[in-house]
Amino acid sequence: MNAIAAERPARDRRAYVTLATNAEYAIGAAALLRSLRRTGTGADLVVMFTELDPASRDMLRDLGGRLVQVDLLPTSDGFNAAHARGTLHGAAPFTKGEKPPFHTPLDNFAKLRLWQLDYERVVFIDADAIVLQDIDRLFDYPQFSAAPNVYESLADFHRLNSGVFTARPSGATFRDMLARLDRPGAFWRRTDQTFLQEYFPNWHGLPVFDNMLQYVWLNLPELWRWQDIRVLHYQYEKPWQDHAKADSLRVLVDLWRAHAGDGPVPDPRDLPPPPGMA
Repeated sequence: MNAIAAERPARDRRAYVTLATNAEYAIGAAALLRSLRRTGTGADLVVMFTELDPASRDMLRDLGGRLVQVDLLPTSDGFNAAHARGTLHGAAPFTKGEKPPFHTPLDNFAKLRLWQLDYERVVFIDADAIVLQDIDRLFDYPQFSAAPNVYESLADFHRLNSGVFTARPSGATFRDMLARLDRPGAFWRRTDQTFLQEYFPNWHGLPVFDNMLQYVWLNLPELWRWQDIRVLHYQYEKPWQDHAKADSLRVLVDLWRAHAGDGPVPDPRDLPPPPGMA
């Protein structure tokens, strides 16, 4: 039940936490850590990981990450079979974008391990995101706060996106989550995202700018305001990949690459608006 192991003690009571389950997501986590460091935050930067090669660990450690190795959740064989990549994508296919080949849906549930961490307050951010402005205010938001899953239409405001959320670690909460997660016949259509929305039915809403999904650039450009965006989340296709939408998302891809390197990083307010917007 306590299948987590941290490399060093916590240095703050607050932490930004991400999850890297393979070397591909470690690339994203490194860019996220760089972007958080640029905001000047004093909170701990934590990378939970399941399996990472030594080079990936060294890279994240050198960027100030507190590495915490975690086991996958002790879920049943039936649960694991239902949420295997082929089975889950067959029953609930992704039709809006392409999930990369290194995405393994079952790994997503390891995100729940953050409720076992030794912090009072946590802000979780997916490894395929970068932070453009100081977001330390999120530590003062209650559990459970998340932004809506808006990237295609305003009708999606009723669903949360689990790429950014606030949490209060608690062993009791983690144990209760496990008991409710793996029930006979359980099927969580969008893995941790669907589960968290059911577990926290009265979730508190964060502004969409605290988790701006990259497809807003394509589908809802009227929502895009560079001066307001605090977290940019590259859902579906990843900015370190070669993919079919790379050209239409070029401004966003180039911004991620700037954060992934040593700079310079452009001021987002100097970037162009989405195509077709003045």
